[in-house]
Amino acid sequence: MSYQEGDEIVSDDLTKKRPQDSSKISTSEDWEVDYWTKTLGCTKQELINAVKAVGNLVVDVKKHLGK
Repeated sequence: MSYQEGDEIVSDDLTKKRPQDSSKISTSEDWEVDYWTKTLGCTKQELINAVKAVGNLVVDVKKHLGK
């Protein structure tokens, strides 16, 4: 793809906060913890405990949380 003068180059929209890899949970970013607690309907501590217990795969965390 080539760009010509006047073409607008749009970078990633950093206001849209959602995980890049929706199969894994990262607890290192507050916004991602907020996303997953809302998505899974659990508290921050429940999420952190689940990730510590079974790892960061969403399917395993859901199972652990009974979701």
